[in-house]
Amino acid sequence: MSSESTEVGGVPVAALKRHAELSELVEDARWRYYVLDQPTVSDAQFDEWFKELLALEEAHPSLQTPDSPTQKVGAPVSGDFAKVQHLARMESLDNAFNAEDMTGWATRAERLAEGDPGPYLCELKIDGLAIALVYRDGKLERGATRGDGRTGDDVTANVRTIKGVPHRLKGDDVPSLVEVRGEVYIPVEDFKKLNEQLVEQGKPPFANPRNSAAGTLRQKDPRITAQRPLRMLVHGIGIWEGATVPRAQSEVYDRLREFGLPVSDLYRVVPDLDGVNAYIEHYREHRHDPAYEIDGVVVKIDDFRTQRELGSTSRAPRWAIAYKYPPEEVNTKLLDIQVGVGRTGRVTPYAVMAPVVVSGSTVERATLHNAAIVEKKGVLIGDTVVLRKAGDVIPEIVSPVTALRDGSERKFVMPTHCPECGTELAYEKEGDADLRCPNTRSCPAQIRERIYFAAGRRALDIDGLGYVAATALTQPLPPQEPVVRTEADLFDLTLEQLLPIKSVVRDQDTGLPKIDPKTGEQKVVSFFSNINGEPSANARLLVEELERAKQVPLAQLLVALSIRHVGPPTARDLANAMRSIDAIMNASEEELAAVEGIGPRVAATIKEWFEVDWHREIIERWRAAGVRMEDEPAPEKGPQTLEGLTFVVTGTLEGYTRDSASEALASRGGKVASSVSKKTSFLVAGENAGSKYDKAVSLGVPILDGAGFEVLLNDGPEAAAQVAVKPEEA
Repeated sequence: MSSESTEVGGVPVAALKRHAELSELVEDARWRYYVLDQPTVSDAQFDEWFKELLALEEAHPSLQTPDSPTQKVGAPVSGDFAKVQHLARMESLDNAFNAEDMTGWATRAERLAEGDPGPYLCELKIDGLAIALVYRDGKLERGATRGDGRTGDDVTANVRTIKGVPHRLKGDDVPSLVEVRGEVYIPVEDFKKLNEQLVEQGKPPFANPRNSAAGTLRQKDPRITAQRPLRMLVHGIGIWEGATVPRAQSEVYDRLREFGLPVSDLYRVVPDLDGVNAYIEHYREHRHDPAYEIDGVVVKIDDFRTQRELGSTSRAPRWAIAYKYPPEEVNTKLLDIQVGVGRTGRVTPYAVMAPVVVSGSTVERATLHNAAIVEKKGVLIGDTVVLRKAGDVIPEIVSPVTALRDGSERKFVMPTHCPECGTELAYEKEGDADLRCPNTRSCPAQIRERIYFAAGRRALDIDGLGYVAATALTQPLPPQEPVVRTEADLFDLTLEQLLPIKSVVRDQDTGLPKIDPKTGEQKVVSFFSNINGEPSANARLLVEELERAKQVPLAQLLVALSIRHVGPPTARDLANAMRSIDAIMNASEEELAAVEGIGPRVAATIKEWFEVDWHREIIERWRAAGVRMEDEPAPEKGPQTLEGLTFVVTGTLEGYTRDSASEALASRGGKVASSVSKKTSFLVAGENAGSKYDKAVSLGVPILDGAGFEVLLNDGPEAAAQVAVKPEEA
């Protein structure tokens, strides 16, 4: 491509760059929100990024690849609990932000349903943690978080402690197997009391009710969970077997309430879109009436048959949508604008404000993203600003209140040099919005952030290496020298190196030193030794954890390397395909791009990373320290009897979920598609197959029922063709 080229593969270069930037932002936001329980952007900002991604992919369909955030649900599961497969995929919801969005959704639903899709069920969108409960023969068998939609964290022991969640269903006609979906939350008043108790105990309070619910449900000790005021409300089902199947969402709620499950009494079934809008407007005005935090309304088509006809996209049902309320706003004083340096060198301005309570928590900091955003918002240091906090996550400054200016305000000037290492800042490439510190190898801030990230749960998962410890290792008090100058030093650490280290305690969000309110001086900690100069429990734990971390799976090792665009999902794809760090390091760009879920853009980034000498030094130093660099060989594939064939699965198959049926086909080499076309080899149709059955008939696609599906799996496609329902017979 010449330097004057404006398109690549028919897509404008500017669109490619923006898509890459948004993808990184969305994946990072999901990771921090769902896994770390430490959200760094508002719901509103995330929604804006996601909408822009969708718009880019609609304008340029080639950007919609399997590794795009728009094709994924939720986020990776944590590393603290056993992993379980959901019986049916847990999807996300598309969002509406105004009446026009709602009308557009309803119009599309009416077109796809070929008629009025109503009535509609409206319910409040609780700002909590999604959960799936499995009851077998009426007994609670399992509770799991949503995770990435297919795999979640097994939190059964903690779920059993939630008040109102029955351990056994009651009543007649209980399904032999039912998967119930709902939201775990902490009531607002209970949240306030909980935070007061934590403060009295000298512990940090939770940022908001959602984080408190998520943190409580992920406690390793269920006795702690039992002491917290968790509650749950049910809002749907994934699987229902062995009992009379309800015909509508509202019927499900009636049945679940009869079984003893907690169901909200605030939902309403309305006949048309006017009723939907009236419900939305009522709770816009009465947002704080419920006992729990809400951030909108969920609208569902009530009839299950219509739901099946509409189906889903790759991540969200077409029969439901979330109407998001505007985030809450307050005014406060902008005292200063400072900058922080992240693990990729990105230098980010952030606002320092007079403390203000918004959405139930006190706020002093807000990100400003980059200098261009500061300029675009038109804010000056000293302004009174409008602060918006959406969904109780990290806030953002909306705009200045210019009518309140008195002339003392001053303009923010972006620094030209890194505030931590003094290196001149630069854009990585032309057109970038973010300045970065190019001193990737030696910048203390970047090293600190990378070490802290590498120790995270989805990477090396090292207990004892939190933010304070990472700071102590990389930025001890002078005249001490850092014992960790790059990631390469990490696995060579010894107790002797740790003992003398003292460090300034820094704020995790800003990286600035914390001040002791009694002395007015910086807080200093001797983190790795006790008052007798002996190794502390933290020091011994860290050394033990480093030894254990040498055996983490390859995917976690890849995440720990901080390769741009290689988060947990991409790392898992790479590890499954390549099996060793050497195979990845020595693969060509084309070979990397051929890995499912990777693509050319990420492949180029991976190749570039491994071509840097000091990056390879990290690998070799870790290898020399005994870090495992490969996974066990992949299990041998069974006979690929369905290779080259394409299938669509619809309806309810006895003995299979939709996902397990698809996996059975894929394991034999078959390709599973979401919609029927002339290229479909077979439609696998269970009960209540819906519109896909009709389309297969119209296109002449052979149809297999449950018995025919078993013939296909056991005897192959030729035998299945003999028992398939021919379109003319359907």
